[in-house]
Amino acid sequence: MKGNQKVIDEINFLLADELTAISQYVVHSEMCKNWGYEKLADTIEKRAIDEMKHAETHIERILFLEGLPIVSNLNKINIGTDVLTMLKNDHAAEDGAIREYNKAIKLCSDLADNGTREILEDILGDEEAHIDWIEAQLDQIEQMGIQNYLVEQLG
Repeated sequence: MKGNQKVIDEINFLLADELTAISQYVVHSEMCKNWGYEKLADTIEKRAIDEMKHAETHIERILFLEGLPIVSNLNKINIGTDVLTMLKNDHAAEDGAIREYNKAIKLCSDLADNGTREILEDILGDEEAHIDWIEAQLDQIEQMGIQNYLVEQLG
């Protein structure tokens, strides 16, 4: 099915965002694992896998719309040097993703591409769940202090 080029371009933009998130989360997960924060590492790794599934969904949709997936574009990756900075960087990434998904959903609605809109709405729900988890971690750090939080993250 030949899709609207504006929609294909927007999905490619979202694809680059997902590929960037995968890289950032994999590095953060491995850093946490290296520091012995196994629980945190596992959760961040699962988030990276979610982002991989999103990227795969975008590639499938672009191909369905007879477009060409662009997998060579990445946005700026923000690697934290400590857990708090990682969480803040991940929050910023998810916040940006949520804004972009809302923008893309509006575009799809305006162009009457309801199939793509529904797919993007599902992914938006995942991104909102990701930011909710990150915000909970930041709240815990604020309430109990970083040292107590990190003790809870040990394997």
